[in-house]
Amino acid sequence: MDDFEPGSGNAGDSAQSDNRRGLDRRRVLKTTAGGTVGLSFAGCLKTAGSIITGADADPVTVGVLAPNPGSNATGRSIVEGARIARNQLEDNGGIDGRDVELVVGDTNSSPLEARRQYQRLVLEEGADVTVGVATSEALVALMDDIAEQQVPHLTAGSATTAASRLVNEQYEKYKYHFRVGPLNDVNLGETQVDFLADMSGQIGWDSVAILVEDYEWTKNLWDVYQNRLGDTPVDVTMSQRYPPATDNFSTIYDEVERSGADAAVISAAHTGTDAVLDWGPAERKFAFGGIHVPMQLSSYYGMVDGACRYAVGYAFATPESKNTDKTQPFLETYQGRNDGAAPVYTGYISFDAVRLFAKAVEGAGTLDPDELVNELEGISVTGTTGTIEFHGPDHKHAHDVIYGKENIHPLYYQWREGDDGAGVQKTIWPDTYETTDYVDPDWL
Repeated sequence: MDDFEPGSGNAGDSAQSDNRRGLDRRRVLKTTAGGTVGLSFAGCLKTAGSIITGADADPVTVGVLAPNPGSNATGRSIVEGARIARNQLEDNGGIDGRDVELVVGDTNSSPLEARRQYQRLVLEEGADVTVGVATSEALVALMDDIAEQQVPHLTAGSATTAASRLVNEQYEKYKYHFRVGPLNDVNLGETQVDFLADMSGQIGWDSVAILVEDYEWTKNLWDVYQNRLGDTPVDVTMSQRYPPATDNFSTIYDEVERSGADAAVISAAHTGTDAVLDWGPAERKFAFGGIHVPMQLSSYYGMVDGACRYAVGYAFATPESKNTDKTQPFLETYQGRNDGAAPVYTGYISFDAVRLFAKAVEGAGTLDPDELVNELEGISVTGTTGTIEFHGPDHKHAHDVIYGKENIHPLYYQWREGDDGAGVQKTIWPDTYETTDYVDPDWL
C-alpha cells in the first residue's frame, strides 16, 4: 500500500486555470438527442503511450468540476482540495517529471451546465482526468460523455449508485468512472444502520423516528433503512420520507414526540437547517442526528447560533479527527489558505482524488486511459479519510470506493460547546476515532 507524500501545497495558482494552455488533444463529442452543446475536433493528440518527460513534455492537466465554487461550500472545497493536491505535486516534481495544471469548470449545480463544462475541460482544455461533481443528477448526466471521451473521471461528491451500476453492467463502455467518495448511497444507509446497531444502547436511542428528505440521493438510503433496521436492537416508531419543499418541521416533530421516539434520525441535505432550527431552540423532547450535510460545516454552530448543540452528525473527517497521518496535515494547509475555515467532505475527497490519479499515472507509466483504468482497479493508497481501494468490475458497486474499517469508514460526531463558547465537533463513533462520550441534550 502506498502513501501520499507530504508537501507544502503553496505553489502559485489562479482562480480559474493554472498554467492554462491551448488545445493538445483530438476528441470528438457526439451530440445526443437531448441537444446539449456539441464540440468536435480539438487540436493534436497527446502521446497515449509512455510518458514523455523533460523540459519539452506537456503538462498533465486535471479538470475540476464543482458547483458554484465561489459561493457554495461543497464546490469551494472540491476546488481547493484539488488545488492543494496540485500544488503539493508541483512542489515535489510534478507527475513523473511533468508539470501539473488545474482547470476549473463551474457546473452551477445544473446537469446541463455540468455537461457543457465537462466538454470544455476535456475538448478545449485537454484534461487528462476530471475530478469532482457534487450532485447525483449531474453525474448521471455526465456518464455517457465520460464513456464517449474515455477520459478517467474520479467522482468527489456524488453518492448515486446509478454510476457504479453502469460500470458493472456495461463495463467496457463505462469503465472510466471511479468514485473516490463519498460512499455510495447504499453504503451511506449501511453506515447509518451500523452506527445505530453499535451505539443505540450506549447513547440511549432505543427507539428512533426515521426522517428522510424526498430527493434522488436518498432513495437507496430509504430502502436500506426499511430492509436492515429490523435486524438491529432499535425500535423504529415511525418512518417518513417528507417532501423536498419542507421548511417547517413542527407537524413532523409533533408526530415524532407522539411516537415516543428517543431520537429523530434524519437524512437531509437541502432541508437540514430548517430541521435543526425547529429542533434545538424549541427544545423538542427527543435527541437528533444522522446524515446531515449542512451540519458538516465547521462554522455551522455559529451560523445557526448554537441551535445544533447536542445534535449528532456524520462526516468523513472533522477538524479534530485523525483518520490517518494525512488528515491533519491536509487540514492545516487548507485552513492556512482559507482564513481558518475547514473543508467539508468534498475537500478531503478531491485532494485524495488528485493524489490518487498521480500515483496511478506514475504506476502505469503512461496517460493511456485503459492502462490507467487497470492501475486504478488495483490501487491501494492511504488518503486523508482512510485506505482507498475500489470494488472490481464484477461487484455491483463497480469502481466505488470500498466501505469498511480497513478502508473508508466515516465517523459520527456530536456538536458541543467549547470553553470559548464556540461549537466543536466531538467524535463519538467509531471507537478508533472517538474523542468523547455522547451526552443527552440538557433539556431532556
